[in-house]
Amino acid sequence: MAEKAVSENSVATKRQVRLAAISSTVGTSIEWYDFFLYGTAAALVFPHLFFPKSSAYAGILESFATYAVGFVARPVGAAIFGHWGDKVGRKAMLIVTLLLMGLSSAAIGVLPTSQSVGVWGAILVTVMRVLQGIGVGGEWGGSVLISMEWGNKKKRGLMASWPQLGVPIGLLLSSLMVSLFSLMGSDRFNSWGWRIPFLLSLVLVIIGLWIRLQVLESPIFERVMKEKQEAKVPVAEALAKYPKEIILSALARMSEQAPFYIFITYIVSYGTTAKHYSHSDMTLAVTLAAILSLFSVPFFGSLSDRIGRKKMYLMGAVATLIWAFPYFGLVNTGVTAVMFVAVIVSMIPHDMQYGPQAALIAEHFPARIRYSGSSIGYQLASVVAGGPAPLVATMLFHQFGTAYAVSAYIVFNAIVTIIAVSFMRERSKVDIDVSVSDGGTAVGQ
Repeated sequence: MAEKAVSENSVATKRQVRLAAISSTVGTSIEWYDFFLYGTAAALVFPHLFFPKSSAYAGILESFATYAVGFVARPVGAAIFGHWGDKVGRKAMLIVTLLLMGLSSAAIGVLPTSQSVGVWGAILVTVMRVLQGIGVGGEWGGSVLISMEWGNKKKRGLMASWPQLGVPIGLLLSSLMVSLFSLMGSDRFNSWGWRIPFLLSLVLVIIGLWIRLQVLESPIFERVMKEKQEAKVPVAEALAKYPKEIILSALARMSEQAPFYIFITYIVSYGTTAKHYSHSDMTLAVTLAAILSLFSVPFFGSLSDRIGRKKMYLMGAVATLIWAFPYFGLVNTGVTAVMFVAVIVSMIPHDMQYGPQAALIAEHFPARIRYSGSSIGYQLASVVAGGPAPLVATMLFHQFGTAYAVSAYIVFNAIVTIIAVSFMRERSKVDIDVSVSDGGTAVGQ
């Protein structure tokens, strides 16, 4: 009987590990689909729909400004859902964030434009963008932790990288949807066709909820509850006891996040307006880049389990620095095939960082405040890196008249990351299960 119980428990555990990884990946894919869909629309159709009285340059700036607002809201979501994720559990927050993101995105699909409601069109789309940002801000921590805390201790880099796949999958889905509905013609797409991909969010949310409701709570958080180690105010404790880890986590993301939103969002606007590539070619290039990431993100996450998080991450930051100027040099040739190579290859240095990133950050915080600490550190980068990136890139190109000014901006972000990661600890071999109230221990640390 005892052997049977162990066997059943083993089978049940393996099933939960698979469910945790799948549900995290599917859920984040849906949320990032919504988030990236807005970014693509901000580059292609929102300027004339919600900011029609502005010049072409000002319209793009205003559209990207609403795009940036979603990033500013992400630390707010990290604090809100981080608090409750460390109080009541990871699973419950995953349900709430999925609903918040999906419903706010679907609402964008029915918003009136400035042509019918004037300035209220811009206000409403900005409000929905804020809600998107809050949802994504709370989503990441829960997805990463439910997968990593259920997974094998020796494969934390790989397990934590599965939710990271939500980014390329979401990017792939959003690009495919825009490309598909663009086939109806620019007039129909710009007038009403762009709404359909947003409305499809409702279907994706139903699928995501069905999967996530089957996952049990993280066993590590269950121990926190059993041992009554819950933090009274998790966010406050994280900020008071782990300020260095939070700041370094945010700065470590500079060379991953800022260049990423230049590579997949700004480049669509730059390529179509400055270099006259077609919309379909630009979105196809981004789509192929996302397909590459489906393989490279888990590969580099797994590799970090063998060679260490810091080493893997620093290699990616250095690669980003080296790639910054050749990237725009290739795009500037005006040759479509060469542009495709530039856009696709740009994902490799990004994924060298993005694969191990979740584990690198989460391992620096104890279980009782891990949701709050890792989420805040991760999402603070959104304010200074991801959100402003397309806006800064647009302004730099306008000011200096060359995309190499944007390359210099990428180099700056890479240098910041290299310095920050150098000050972080290598914790890939630390047993984060040793104690739910501290960060674990490791020989020689």
